[in-house]
Amino acid sequence: MMNERISSQTLASAATGRSDFVQIIDVVKKFGDATALNQVSLTVRKNELFALLGSSGCGKSTLLRILAGFETATSGKILIDGEDVARIPPYKRPVNMMFQSYALFPHMSVESNIAFGLKQEGLPAAEIRERVGDVLELVQMGKYARRKPHQLSGGQQQRVALARSLVKRPKLLLLDEPMSALDKKIRQQTQLELVNILHRVDVTCIMVTHDQEEAMTMAHRLAVMSEGEVVQVGVPSQVYEYPNCRFSAEFIGSTNLFPGVVSEDEPDHIFVDSSALPARLYISHGITGPVGMEVFISIRPERVQLSRSKPQQTCNWGQGVVKDVAYLGSYTLYHVELESGMRVMANLSSLLLTEIEAPAYGDEVFVSWSESSPVVLTS
Repeated sequence: MMNERISSQTLASAATGRSDFVQIIDVVKKFGDATALNQVSLTVRKNELFALLGSSGCGKSTLLRILAGFETATSGKILIDGEDVARIPPYKRPVNMMFQSYALFPHMSVESNIAFGLKQEGLPAAEIRERVGDVLELVQMGKYARRKPHQLSGGQQQRVALARSLVKRPKLLLLDEPMSALDKKIRQQTQLELVNILHRVDVTCIMVTHDQEEAMTMAHRLAVMSEGEVVQVGVPSQVYEYPNCRFSAEFIGSTNLFPGVVSEDEPDHIFVDSSALPARLYISHGITGPVGMEVFISIRPERVQLSRSKPQQTCNWGQGVVKDVAYLGSYTLYHVELESGMRVMANLSSLLLTEIEAPAYGDEVFVSWSESSPVVLTS
């Protein structure tokens, strides 16, 4: 699995230099008095797998439907391969959409489901057979060609839905929560399979999901959305390690947020005073902001260390009591309640816990982290 993930990261690097294929420019969508999308601007590169990530109601599915032509933007422009698609009806756009429910025809075989769109276009029978055969081989469903959808597993149905979308050779493929109908084990395997299939056919893809792990695993880049707006865009590692606001920090994974005030600001470091901790916070990079500015310091749980004795460092530590312990296989999640009442999360790997005396519920412990671990958030 690790080798396949590295392969996906390599694809991300390859996509970085490519030109903008989809341009979403100042798109607004209103339903009556409610604003679903507010001045959304994004670009998606050719052959890129781009994820729209956010909670329910954030506007990501509405944006996908506008791209497909099922909704019309109140204002703004959408260009696909340089062409303004505002006046192009859905069936004439170079776009195909794979729905969350897969929407397979239950009375048709696998190959008939895949061929349906081509028959509607009136293509010659020989070309239809060739194209259907090619995509069946691509998604490894050739031996199931005569089966009906109810005779397939969830993962197999998803492959058929993908093949039906790809057989029309769209310039842009839209995926709406593509893994939501699958259980966790199948979903993890299918995520990587889907990435590899899409890479082989050289299609540009925009995917909507609320699943952070899915977006992080599959996408070259992702956009975090909240209340109809894009709050951050970047490659998964960048968005996770360097969130630009509290929403991104809390939505992508888990984080500890310490409120504080900048007490010293230098070009290469800052100090922050927080009522949640007995020691000052030291961050090994500067920020653009005055002394006295209120900030939040984000520290990921995997960067928090636990110890039974007080750390040697003078900054970036606190003392508390273990209030919750959750064993999650590869790591154990600790909740430590500090003397200030704030709870701090710490992820300790299972390998590390075999080498130390693992803290238990009710133990008094110290939490600490390095000066390079925190990220300063001003909003």
